[in-house]
Amino acid sequence: MTGRHRDGQPYASVYQRVWDGPARAEAERLDQTWADWTVLYSLGKRSFYAVASWDGPQVVVVEDATSEGLEERMQEAEMVRMLQTTPPRGEEKRLSAEPSDRDTPGTRDRGPARRRRSSPGGRAA
Repeated sequence: MTGRHRDGQPYASVYQRVWDGPARAEAERLDQTWADWTVLYSLGKRSFYAVASWDGPQVVVVEDATSEGLEERMQEAEMVRMLQTTPPRGEEKRLSAEPSDRDTPGTRDRGPARRRRSSPGGRAA
C-alpha cells in the first residue's frame, strides 16, 4: 500500500488556499467602517451581506454582489430607519397640546375597546 496518508508516513503540510481573498478583505474593511452593521461575504453565493445591529421589530439584512452596491443599500436602510423613527415637523407640538385622559380627574384607562360576541342565534350574549 502506497500513498501520502498511509500509516507511518510523516506529517506533510498542505497549501491552504484562500478563496476570494480580496472580497473577504473588503467585507472586513466594511465591517470596521460601518459601526452599526455586521458585514459578511458569502463564498457560496459570492455576495456581500450586511446585518443591522440596531434594535427594531425586525432584523434588517441587505445583500448585493458588489461592496459599493452593499454600501448604497446600507445607506438606504438607514434613511428608511430615520424616516420611520422621526415624527413629522409640528407633530410633537400637536401631541403635547392635546389633553390626555390621565390628566383629567376621575377618569381611568379602560384599555382597548372590546366587541360583543354574538350568539349563534344572532342575539348578543
